[in-house]
Amino acid sequence: MITPVLPTYNRAPIAFVKGQGSWLEAADGRRYLDLGAGIAVNALGHAAPELVAALTEQAGKLWHVSNVYTIPEQERLAALLVDRSFADTVFFTNSGTETAELAIKMARKFHYENGEPERTGFIAFEGAFHGRSTGAIALAGSEKMVKGYGPLMPGFTQLPWGDIDAIRAAITEQTCAVIVEPIQGEGGIRPLPAALLQEIRALCDQTGTLLILDEVQCGMGRTGRLFAHEWSGVTPDIVMVAKGIGGGFPLGAVLATERAAKGMTAGTHGSTYGGNPLACAVGAKVTGIVSDPAFLAEVARKGALLRQGLESLIARHTDIFTELRGDGLMLGLKCVPAPGDVVNAGYKAGLLTVAAADNVLRLLPALNIPDEDITEALNRLDQVAESLKAA
Repeated sequence: MITPVLPTYNRAPIAFVKGQGSWLEAADGRRYLDLGAGIAVNALGHAAPELVAALTEQAGKLWHVSNVYTIPEQERLAALLVDRSFADTVFFTNSGTETAELAIKMARKFHYENGEPERTGFIAFEGAFHGRSTGAIALAGSEKMVKGYGPLMPGFTQLPWGDIDAIRAAITEQTCAVIVEPIQGEGGIRPLPAALLQEIRALCDQTGTLLILDEVQCGMGRTGRLFAHEWSGVTPDIVMVAKGIGGGFPLGAVLATERAAKGMTAGTHGSTYGGNPLACAVGAKVTGIVSDPAFLAEVARKGALLRQGLESLIARHTDIFTELRGDGLMLGLKCVPAPGDVVNAGYKAGLLTVAAADNVLRLLPALNIPDEDITEALNRLDQVAESLKAA
């Protein structure tokens, strides 16, 4: 018999009832150290006082009005994002998947308005994850994502990860945009080298192709910069943001240059809930905190501290862990056992992590995780490794 909740998730048998900082408490009273942060969502940890205050204050005033009206909280957050990024304009959504849909529409509309309606093709990469809508799964193209959902939306080509020669060969007069994650999350914490992202930007400029960056997981301070692409010095045309921007409240955003967004006029796109006062009040508080240079410097320092400990962990447990990937507080441990087995061993040790492709265990803690929690996390990962050896 089917369950009341549609059974599309392979859920762990743990129900959390309370959270504070980097810790979660289950219904049975057991506490867990959270290195997953809701898959990079809880950027400031659980029940962050600043976010509780921002949400409570706004909830007492106004929850929702239609985008038929001016929404001051939305305008404040948009201005903040524009001020602290490459972007000239922002559209707010409720999720990362919705940002993918708008990015596709915006890029195609750009070329249509330029008198090149034939430019509808997208180049994406194997291992990519851009959401679960029909457009987003066609963009990623993996069998796991698309099996059983055909016919797929046409116009998407998937290339080997990081192959500049393949990109050069694939771009034609029908190509609309290249879309890439600066660091693949679901694909196994695979950072795109800065030099390669620079080459892709140059190739897009040469061919009149737009560059779309998916920073849903790697953005909003996770790498020690507000956006991961900043490390390369590249200026994108469109960037997709979600997860961390709301600190746990559903919120996403598409950031774009004025040039890329020129076709998106009144009536071309919309959202009932996107950019509502509650979401934007929380998003503005998160953005103000994580975009502060001092905060970002601390993310980089904490990332280096965690990295140092993980490298030592790998050296002690070469039969369990073989490689460390990622930047800042978006790190991945390549595992010898299946990462799901490592995640399950973590549950027994009171530690929460996230599995990814390519046999990688994702570590995505809150950006403000205290140093003592990093130390405790490393101790628990050590326990996990020892338990796997003994199994």
